[in-house]
Amino acid sequence: MTFNKTKLFVHHSRALSLELADIETFALQQHEVFLGTAGSVITRRNAGGFAYFAHKFLDGDRKARETYLAGPIGSDDAEASADAMRGRIAEAKDLVPTLRMLGREGFNLVDAKTYSTIAALHNHGVFEAGGMLIGSHAYGVILNRMGVRATPYATEDIDIARREALAFEKLPSQGLLEILRESGVDFVEIPSLNRMEPATSFKQKGKGRFHVDLLAPSPNETFPTVAVPELQAHATALPYLGYLLKESQASVVMAREGCCSVRIPIPERFAVHKLVVSQLRTGRGPKSEKDIDQASVLCAALAELYPGAIQDAVDALSKKMAKHFRKSLPAARKRLEDAAPRAWAELSGDA
Repeated sequence: MTFNKTKLFVHHSRALSLELADIETFALQQHEVFLGTAGSVITRRNAGGFAYFAHKFLDGDRKARETYLAGPIGSDDAEASADAMRGRIAEAKDLVPTLRMLGREGFNLVDAKTYSTIAALHNHGVFEAGGMLIGSHAYGVILNRMGVRATPYATEDIDIARREALAFEKLPSQGLLEILRESGVDFVEIPSLNRMEPATSFKQKGKGRFHVDLLAPSPNETFPTVAVPELQAHATALPYLGYLLKESQASVVMAREGCCSVRIPIPERFAVHKLVVSQLRTGRGPKSEKDIDQASVLCAALAELYPGAIQDAVDALSKKMAKHFRKSLPAARKRLEDAAPRAWAELSGDA
């Protein structure tokens, strides 16, 4: 996908945005999603001759898996369970052509490992309880929801954050590491640089870079490790993260295998927070450039679609955040002044 340097984004057609809205509606109604492909219902017989139904599918690591469904075959309960699963499978497979079409048309779809990992968190109610998807995957979801496309992003990080204790109706019996492993990806803890501190990140076992970070707001400008007892885990606390997490919305993560609902920050806070964070990174290298690029795209789209939203997000900054925000403006100006003058006017307070 190639973009003119003076155009930060392009709109999707109304027809495609309506397709996304239907996908989102479906996703928000799903209590449980498949942890990979929809698969199929098969029959099995154990060594003792017991015949039963199983669900066969490909997990997030593209490995074939089978899970027990119901038995014995022929009993009313087992047949009803098998029929219900076949119905779910048919619904999921009916969506696949639309998901693939949206991906071809420039909507952001995540890969199989990312999808199955997010799906595992969804199935345990993490997003319903207040957990949020942030980072570049959230950026992709926000672009989709706003009906715009921009230069593609690439990341092997999944950033999950919580503003306060997650409000589960019933606490998960498993810890976060066990929940993540349900995806089929063999996650392990990443040891902290300070060996006395517990792990706050998890990666796929081996040489791959695919990993999940658990994050929380810091009460100041330090980066402490904080307990997340409801997930039997710990998180890295980040300065100013509370600002990003204060307002959120429900949306949908899409993959070629399926879709599931998540909670994400609102776009204007995401954009302004990205500008602030760009000034906090050591060395101000490629990650800072990515922060400013993503913020600029969202500001350009927001100014066109939701005038005044950027100004509201800027007005909500604390004094300390505002200082870092002002430092980011020269870099943002280079991207916005000519390409999106309305966005630049809102961002700089001249609107």
